Amino acid sequence: MEVLRETIELNLESALAKRYRTLLEITNAVIGNLKREDLLPAICAALKRAVAFDAAALSVYDRKLDGLRFFALEGDFRSNYFVAGLVMKLSDSVSGEAFLSQRPVVRRDLMTEQHYPSERHLAREGVRSTCIAPLLARGKSIGTINLTSFQKNQYSQADGEFLQEVANQIALAIANMQAFEDINALSRRETELAERRRILLEINNAMVTSLTREELLKTVSQVLRQVAPADQIGIMTYNPDKDAFRILAIVGPHAMQNFAAEQWLAREAIFGRLPFDREHPLLEPDFAIERRAPQSEALFAEGFRSFCGVPIINREQLLGGIGFVSRTPNQYSQTDAEFLQEIADQVALAIANMRAYEEIASLKARLQAENIYLQEEIRQEHNFDEVIGNSPAILETLQQVERVAPTDSTVLILGETGTGKELIARAIHNSSARKNRPLVKVNCGAISAGLVESELFGHAKGAFTGAVDKRTGRFELASGGTLFLDEVGELPLETQVKLLRVLQEGEFEPVGSSKTIRVDVRIIAATNRHLEEEVSAGRFRADLYYRLNVFPIRVPALRERRLDIAQLASFFATKFARKFGKPIESIAQETMDMLMNYSWPGNIRELQNIIERAVVIAPGNTLVIDKNSLATTPNFAATYKPADLQPANGHRVSSDAPHSSAGVTDSASHSGNLPSLEELERRHILTVLEQKLWIIEGERGAAKTLNLHPNTLRSRMKKLGIKRPHL
Repeated sequence: MEVLRETIELNLESALAKRYRTLLEITNAVIGNLKREDLLPAICAALKRAVAFDAAALSVYDRKLDGLRFFALEGDFRSNYFVAGLVMKLSDSVSGEAFLSQRPVVRRDLMTEQHYPSERHLAREGVRSTCIAPLLARGKSIGTINLTSFQKNQYSQADGEFLQEVANQIALAIANMQAFEDINALSRRETELAERRRILLEINNAMVTSLTREELLKTVSQVLRQVAPADQIGIMTYNPDKDAFRILAIVGPHAMQNFAAEQWLAREAIFGRLPFDREHPLLEPDFAIERRAPQSEALFAEGFRSFCGVPIINREQLLGGIGFVSRTPNQYSQTDAEFLQEIADQVALAIANMRAYEEIASLKARLQAENIYLQEEIRQEHNFDEVIGNSPAILETLQQVERVAPTDSTVLILGETGTGKELIARAIHNSSARKNRPLVKVNCGAISAGLVESELFGHAKGAFTGAVDKRTGRFELASGGTLFLDEVGELPLETQVKLLRVLQEGEFEPVGSSKTIRVDVRIIAATNRHLEEEVSAGRFRADLYYRLNVFPIRVPALRERRLDIAQLASFFATKFARKFGKPIESIAQETMDMLMNYSWPGNIRELQNIIERAVVIAPGNTLVIDKNSLATTPNFAATYKPADLQPANGHRVSSDAPHSSAGVTDSASHSGNLPSLEELERRHILTVLEQKLWIIEGERGAAKTLNLHPNTLRSRMKKLGIKRPHL
């Protein structure tokens, strides 16, 4: 018996020593293996010397799923159920029991000891006994080690305790491994973050100096090709009015059949009803499996498999989008989408800066153009400070002006050359709500056919030979104000088409540019042609004529308003006398009679020119137009021959009478019969007062018609001896 006892003790000591050696080997094994895939094979190689098993497995706790995930299996046991990646709930498995109790669990015979569904699976697959120990690190369960055998009664409680010691060593190794993995993951994230920051900084530096569309588009294209794994990249801008995207550029090695630069795509045609914002970039991993957006069908048809679309947003305003497509499935992850969104945000800032720069440049160009235009207007001599005349014909025209001016209706001013159509246009503008914005004039007949579009709509730099700089067109210059198209009947047919579009839609593209400009302009057009005849002859578009002919106003010819001739002549005489420093005080009666009887084919412009010439050559203080000076005026000579001139004394002046300066000055001897400028002024004021029923102040008063302050009018009335008659 003593020998048997000693033999048993020696065997126990040998087994215990063997297990300690095994623990030492396992410790050495786990210290040198920090990778998951190498850990279990190293443990099994040492463990087999101390414990018999057919298969071993390691599981770790998955906090998100609140279960044990098997990450490694080793041995001859092959199962369709127990595979790497399997997650078992803590309450549904013997592994969960060991995990929760923090004590080893032994099943000697699974045919009779089945407490969980997983054990029934093991029994059906031939497993008869199991030994499971929790992995404890710092008093906390982090997983389990599982041993299984095809033999029943393979494991004892002592085996379970030994396996627990092994598990404690493994727990330390797994904790170290997880720390190592966390450190590596953190290092990778820091490296990736540093790389992203470097790329974003490069992008920002590259874009911050790109202030024009061409420069920005080129820079963005170069940057995106460097940072995005894509076969094609599309850059789009969004138009909220159209709810559509316009493709600015497609960057990639191959042409696309369904997508091209400058193409417009409705938002719903691209994204359908899917959201498209920073929180919802569009990710399509594989078109072969799922195609969520309408545009995905077209992309899949062209051989692409995956897509990532990110919006370009600035201050909560959608500016556009960037689309990345690849022929490789699952090319883009959520992490990629987040990084590409950061790049899109940089692009958004660059676009906002570019638009601000363009707006500043446009405003600067517009202010410069307005300044030049206003300087040109100041240099021009306006025919009138106000509409001169009180004849029924001109008063009817002014009534029409008064009716249409407060509206934004298009006005077509009709009348012969020289009747003052521009003055009527100016009166309409000055009486409208747009009076604080410019009235921009375009003489359509004075611009060559090749440049009329550039003059009206502007042009981009390099649009044609000689276009060395960008030009702001008259339409853009007049935005918010009024555009006066003088001699509109002279416009070429091709320009009429573009003008019609502006009238209909309020937008146009400058020559050589694809940028659409929206304007708010009131149109006043004028012509001395019969546009109905021009339409019939095919020289003027009928649809444009109907667009312009909303409110026609006819300006009467001077021969239809003869009552205004004396007043106009006096006005011009005073104006040019001041300009040339002449002491003109009156107009000879014979000259006034002659002016009243002339047919005036050149209208007010002709009258102005005749008076100006007469003032230039007048030697005294009375304006006289002699027969020979009139003979040099083509229109006058053609319709009013010198032999027909009748002086105030009733004697006909012979056309053969010799001309002398004395003859001109002698006419001043009739000054007793000639009205002075003061008398003409008195008559004019009396006429206006009678028309206004002697009302001086207010909107309907004479002072407003005469463009005088009421007190100034009263002072002039007192000086001229004008008194209201007693009824």
